[in-house]
Amino acid sequence: MRIVLQQFRDTVTPCRATRKRPRIAHGETGLTLIEMIVVLAIIAIVAGLIVGSGILSRPDQARVTVAETDIRTISSALKMYRLDNGDYPTGQQGLKALVEKPATGAPNWNPEGYLAEMPLDPWGRPYVYTYPAPGGFSVVSLGRDGKPGGEGLDADIDGKRG
Repeated sequence: MRIVLQQFRDTVTPCRATRKRPRIAHGETGLTLIEMIVVLAIIAIVAGLIVGSGILSRPDQARVTVAETDIRTISSALKMYRLDNGDYPTGQQGLKALVEKPATGAPNWNPEGYLAEMPLDPWGRPYVYTYPAPGGFSVVSLGRDGKPGGEGLDADIDGKRG
């Protein structure tokens, strides 16, 4: 079965300077049903490769990257807090001490604060702040599942790649 494209002739007389187009034989015009199926099959294969290659998992990888960046920003704010006040916020004061002045222990607290608002991880949960911790303090996102530990996207994120 062939789909035939009909050609229409102009009623305008061609100029002598123009060349006449060669006529296309009747059997050579149009696309066959087989050709259309082949094109659709190629499109389906390409779409399958895109979906199967993990491109759709990029939003989860982006959330992990955002969490790592947020943790680095929070860590920088904590270091500024320590420079101004002599020590990190206590575990009880938490990250709230970076947004609002704590009642005690912050004699030189910056009136502008250290962060504009309380940070939430990309999954909408607060970051876990621990002080004292090995190396000073710890800021962690509990990952997609919101529970300590886990693997893959459910693993805790501490801002350190590797």
